Amino acid sequence: MRILFVGDVVGAPGRDMIHSYLPRLKRKYSPAITIVNGENAASGKGINEKIYRSFLESGANVVTLGNHAWDKKDIFDFIDDAKNMIRPANFPEGTPGKGLTFFSYNGQEIAVINLQGRTFLPPIDCPFKKADELIELAKKRTSVIFVDFHAEATSEKQAMGWYLDGRVSAVVGTHTHVQTADNRIFPKGTAYISDVGMTGPYDGILGVEREVVIKRFLTSLPVRFDIPTGGRTQLSSVIIDVDVKTGKASKIERLLINDDHPFFE
Repeated sequence: MRILFVGDVVGAPGRDMIHSYLPRLKRKYSPAITIVNGENAASGKGINEKIYRSFLESGANVVTLGNHAWDKKDIFDFIDDAKNMIRPANFPEGTPGKGLTFFSYNGQEIAVINLQGRTFLPPIDCPFKKADELIELAKKRTSVIFVDFHAEATSEKQAMGWYLDGRVSAVVGTHTHVQTADNRIFPKGTAYISDVGMTGPYDGILGVEREVVIKRFLTSLPVRFDIPTGGRTQLSSVIIDVDVKTGKASKIERLLINDDHPFFE
């Protein structure tokens, strides 16, 4: 079974890359499930229902979120009805939405879990304990379990990868917007990468106008993080192959599409 995961979609440039390239990626790689992290999809922070549905129309099967999940207030109007969207599961009890979903492909279920780290991010419930809880539930239905761990610190992401090695099919990091080169299969069969990377502006800084970010570092003054409206764009993703019987991964490949890494069909 093949899983396609696309990293943090940032603003209109990221959405354009999804609409342009996701159908082409699916034709080339024929994934059983396509997962997109959309927590930055609406103007760089949050998501709305129109964007969520547009991702599904472009070929996404599941949309994951992160610490910016609540930045667009209308999310509270549709998140409970969005069957294919999950937010970090370790938000406190009573938070709208869900952190685990199942997708069926040719009779085989795939569990998708969304978790959020706590290092350098707002303190919420323990992602490690929540992972234990959800994996126990998921394993009653499937051996294929995918985890999007939305976290700031590489150490926390690596800790989660090792902690879940052999218990899930993949742990992929999101949030820091720079694709890392540490994709690997852990000894007990879990695919891992610290950060899948960002889908959006290629010549900004983490998806934001670079002049604004540089000004922030030069002056230490507050600035407005604007998303570039033009210019070059990129798409960051990974392809993971999993044995459906064992739930163990056999391959994880990084995919990066931009002017320096053109896409060939």
